[in-house]
Amino acid sequence: MDQQKHTTEDTLTDIFGSKEMRSPAPTEFIPKNKTAPEIAYQLVKDETYPQTQPRLNLATFVTTYMDDYATRLMNEAININYIDETEYPRVAVMCGRCLNIVANMWNSPEKAEWKTGALGIGSSEACMLGGVAAWLRWRARRKAAGKPFDKPNLVMSTGFQVVWEKFCQLWQIEMRTVPLTLAHPTLDIGEALKACDENTICIVPIAGVTWTGLDDDIEGLDKALDAYNAKTGYEIPIHVDAASGGFILPFLHPEKKWDFRLKWVLSISTSGHKYGLVYPGLGWVVWKDKKYLPDEMSFSVNYLGANITQVGLNFSRPAAQILGQYYNFIRLGFEGYKEVQQNSMDIAKYCHEQIGKMPCFRNYAKEVVNPLFIWMMDPEYDKKAKWTLFDLQAALQQSGWMVPAYTMPKNIDEMIVMRIVVRQGMSRDMADMLLGDIRNAVAEFEKLRYPTPSRIKYENKEHQKGKVYTH
Repeated sequence: MDQQKHTTEDTLTDIFGSKEMRSPAPTEFIPKNKTAPEIAYQLVKDETYPQTQPRLNLATFVTTYMDDYATRLMNEAININYIDETEYPRVAVMCGRCLNIVANMWNSPEKAEWKTGALGIGSSEACMLGGVAAWLRWRARRKAAGKPFDKPNLVMSTGFQVVWEKFCQLWQIEMRTVPLTLAHPTLDIGEALKACDENTICIVPIAGVTWTGLDDDIEGLDKALDAYNAKTGYEIPIHVDAASGGFILPFLHPEKKWDFRLKWVLSISTSGHKYGLVYPGLGWVVWKDKKYLPDEMSFSVNYLGANITQVGLNFSRPAAQILGQYYNFIRLGFEGYKEVQQNSMDIAKYCHEQIGKMPCFRNYAKEVVNPLFIWMMDPEYDKKAKWTLFDLQAALQQSGWMVPAYTMPKNIDEMIVMRIVVRQGMSRDMADMLLGDIRNAVAEFEKLRYPTPSRIKYENKEHQKGKVYTH
């Protein structure tokens, strides 16, 4: 790009008359000369236009709306590095307060003034920390007993989020998965216990499975695991991956036991930037008591004249999200969070009901337990259809919506589904617009005389398998 000098008057009035606007954007090398800020801003801004607007992205779980005051607070803290606790001690205090609030929200029994937990860039880092703690505790027990500790394993369903696969690869832990099936759309407790042995570091149930929106039966697992541990003499704990459910269950189902009220739940992770209602990236992990956080996970360094203790996987991290979370806790309170989550749930249920009434579709589950759900093609309709859900995804994108179509995990991977995630910022009116666009797209598909390329590819694949596709 050939940069030229511009006066303030020129750049304010002639951005689109500038030479930069008719030159290719830099893709390989840093430009030789400077560009006026107004032009640089417009060039970068223009790059974002041909993509889904965040609030129309119903594929993501991540928060896409915060109020003006929250946004202002976070923008004002964008230059603060959380780890510099000596320079920004009040940020550290607010982080501790957030951990206390989250821990108590999950019925922590810990009596200490400051509950045991850690901040994460997202729920992925929080999951990693919970997994590492379970692994180190298991290893310490094996060492103390004079037993080998070279073959650890972890048990969870095939509905896992990819971070768990990454965790097991990085720490060389065998990942034992229990298949999701139509008969067992959540973790099969009996099969999970069959997969356990003396080398199992933990079982990981999920509150808010990414694939389906359903919750594993954590209370049932805890009861069965208690009997299993008593019989075998093992001490297999539970780490709950509550990336979504951690901020749904306490407000909409406070009576449900899934958290630290259960005996073997020793750690829980969640995502503050999902239903915690904060812009990305923010995660939280809490342990039942300080004794469950291995000492070797707390790293202390002398930095800028003070000892700083850090549990996370990295040191530098933004402080803005902490302020956003603390603001939400103050601004919304329990009742405010409950109202926001209930609105999301009600709109999800409305969409679930309306889509379920369409002859071409069938909902995966009868109930909506989190503000998201999946659906598939009706089996009878599907036999004659000239289109697939991948075509519907493409059609909705033309109206700005991002509604993903995908195949399910192993064992039911022939099943194609679509998913809607409802978050703060999705209104009933927006839901009606989406449903209208779905109906219009289906009406156009039903006029097709020939199958779409997606349908041809799908039918060829099913023909090669030698079977007719059913759900």
